[in-house]
Amino acid sequence: MKTHRFAKQHTTDKPFFSRWRALGMGGALVAMSALLISPLALADFSRLAQLQQKGFVISAEARLIDAPKATLGQINPQALRSPASVTKAYLAAAALSRFGPQHRFTTRLASLAELDDNGVLSGDLIFDGGGDPGLTSEDLWRLVQRLQQAGVREVRGALVVNQWRFGPVQCLTTDRCEARTRVDNSYSAPLSSAGVNFGNWCVNVAPASRSGQAARITHCDGPSSLVRVDNRVITKPDNSGTELSAERVTDANGDLMRISGQISTNARARDIYRGASDSAAQTAQTLHAMLTRAGIAMTDAPRVSAERLPQWTQTLAVVEGKPLQELLLRTMNYSNNYMADVLALTLVETPRAELHQAGQALEGFARGLPGHGSATFESGSGLTTGNRTSAHGVNVMLESMFHETALFPSFVAAFQSPVNGVMRFIRRGPQTFQNNVMIKTGTLNQPFAVRAAAGYFRTASGRWGVFSVLVNGNARTPYLSWSDVLAPLSQDLDAMILTH
Repeated sequence: MKTHRFAKQHTTDKPFFSRWRALGMGGALVAMSALLISPLALADFSRLAQLQQKGFVISAEARLIDAPKATLGQINPQALRSPASVTKAYLAAAALSRFGPQHRFTTRLASLAELDDNGVLSGDLIFDGGGDPGLTSEDLWRLVQRLQQAGVREVRGALVVNQWRFGPVQCLTTDRCEARTRVDNSYSAPLSSAGVNFGNWCVNVAPASRSGQAARITHCDGPSSLVRVDNRVITKPDNSGTELSAERVTDANGDLMRISGQISTNARARDIYRGASDSAAQTAQTLHAMLTRAGIAMTDAPRVSAERLPQWTQTLAVVEGKPLQELLLRTMNYSNNYMADVLALTLVETPRAELHQAGQALEGFARGLPGHGSATFESGSGLTTGNRTSAHGVNVMLESMFHETALFPSFVAAFQSPVNGVMRFIRRGPQTFQNNVMIKTGTLNQPFAVRAAAGYFRTASGRWGVFSVLVNGNARTPYLSWSDVLAPLSQDLDAMILTH
């Protein structure tokens, strides 16, 4: 069995262990007796278990990695529950196992036509979406620059954004289905292998020069807006405060960004992101504007295609995305649902992939882990409430990745340390918990409450452990805040860490 090299490292709470050594043998026995009757002796999930009295169902398990039967606490560990965004930990494990930490997704500009000596391309310019979940405007600018370096000056045809790998993907959640006509967030964008900026429109809101005037709104990637804008933002005097609300609505004329509120004359400009109704079409408009600004003329309007490209297509420009290990940092730390589901779709080998196939790929990964047990995945993000796994299954996956020496550093780095957490709500609990735990959380509120957490911990003696907690409600249970879960969980894990 492979053992991760980090498992041999030990850290100690110096004040705790210094006091222990100073007690001597007799004092140590007295201290041990006191420990057995102190709150630290409750090194289990007894505090977390109290949520069951309010009607919540729980699957929880914590155990040490270096001992086969070193279970420290458990509540129905084999019971299947919704993991919400803890699903992303499975996705990260499966993607690293499939592609490796340094894998980069490739996006290219290609054509079926030949480029003549005058820089004229007599045919369509094809944007071949490679399924990069982290593709941004910066990458598009690099593509345009490399197209210029290839000598392209004019396209006698159209820009064709091709999403043959996947897209448009069938919506499985209420948010994504409703986002086809209206959306007030940035995470419900439709999925595509040719999406950019996480499928979002971005506009920049800046104050006008004088109070009472309408704010200045432009597209984040240029001097003018690529999407229609309904500007309802008024400039207010210095230090009046900035309050903005935004939604993207879609009508017969396409997408429209409706921005309302106020901005102070001395306020900084703000970028606002809202999901587009069609990610590939948004890429087409964005890239077409960049090509035009670069002086590359095109005779036809941009369009979107899903036809698979012939193998003999000529590549004109290529850009490689960030390494997978960097994509996972953003996917996991910020729980980016668009990135997670796009990355899950790249696990499907056949074209025209749908989310249920991505879920099947994750299920296949879980089945390959000895002792995992049953699991159902309908997405890689965890937004779909049909996802089901057990605390024991999650821990099997976590422990399996711990023993993957070449993958574990990239995997565990995508989890958050509570004391430095990007998500501020996890910066709570005892100091030992905050400093000795790496955690991934999951949250759902509809159609029922889910609060899930899983990850790794280091004990006071330097031993590695894994934990998973899946708390699910129903239509009759009360609202479940994160403090309701993290307060008892942090105390339970704190006791486990200190007593081992």
